Amino acid sequence: MKTYVLGGGCFWCLDALYQKTRGVTEVVSGYTGGHTARPDYYSVCSGTTGHAEVVAVTFDEDIIPAEVILDMFFISHDPTTLNRQGYDVGTQYRSSMFYSDETQREEFEKARDRASEHWDNPIVTEISPLPEFHVAEAEHQDFYAKHPEQGYCQVIINPKLAKARKYYAEWLDN
Repeated sequence: MKTYVLGGGCFWCLDALYQKTRGVTEVVSGYTGGHTARPDYYSVCSGTTGHAEVVAVTFDEDIIPAEVILDMFFISHDPTTLNRQGYDVGTQYRSSMFYSDETQREEFEKARDRASEHWDNPIVTEISPLPEFHVAEAEHQDFYAKHPEQGYCQVIINPKLAKARKYYAEWLDN
């Protein structure tokens, strides 16, 4: 098993995508990359903690290649906007990848380089060493599956899932 820690705006979006991805065994929403010892949702949303909303995606490389997990990340959000994803604005929504070793750093850089061919503007995704990962509150785990009728899910997450299905249908469950 391999785990990547990725931030692509609101963690609910990446959680929804990877929960539906074959070969993914666990997705945990959380916070990392900041300077406060015990971040919570409200402090992170304030933009004062330095933390990003992220997901820790654990997957089986015998089922899904690491490149697919990373390429899905770059198609599921706009990696060319600094500290912003749609209406979500602030450093907590930055496009980010946090590596646990040099191999992951290299994998992330290669994925960024592959993705740059598909975007007109430069990719601004932060690639940084993984500091402490803080698990988000229970209500943020598997949010989309628990609240598919919620407005944010309908207006923001559903179009992202549709886009991912366009390119990665073979890897996604319905």
